Amino acid sequence: MSTHSKPTPGPMERLIRENIADTLKPTVLLIDNESYKHRHHAAMRDVDSTETHFRVTVVSEKFSGQSRIQRQRLIYSLLKAEMAMEGGIHALTLVTKTPEEYEVVPVAPKSDAS
Repeated sequence: MSTHSKPTPGPMERLIRENIADTLKPTVLLIDNESYKHRHHAAMRDVDSTETHFRVTVVSEKFSGQSRIQRQRLIYSLLKAEMAMEGGIHALTLVTKTPEEYEVVPVAPKSDAS
């Protein structure tokens, strides 16, 4: 049996959490650093950062009445500076739901454990 402990969040993950939490007051905020899966990609060869690719799940009442595109644009606007900086966020996978939507189909955290 394999056990994986979650590494301590790095500075980029902490910024993502802070920016989203401060603005959206989410009831659920899951951030998974998936950068290790992309280290071999050509675009990442000369990048030293270990925090470039994230899967982020946000459940917030502030998404009520917004389309999926509007929700994603909001998240991108919150993380604009982090995406613009060298070695910053290269890619985001976003799951954005209202609390009511989350109750119907909760999103399980991704796991690489076999």
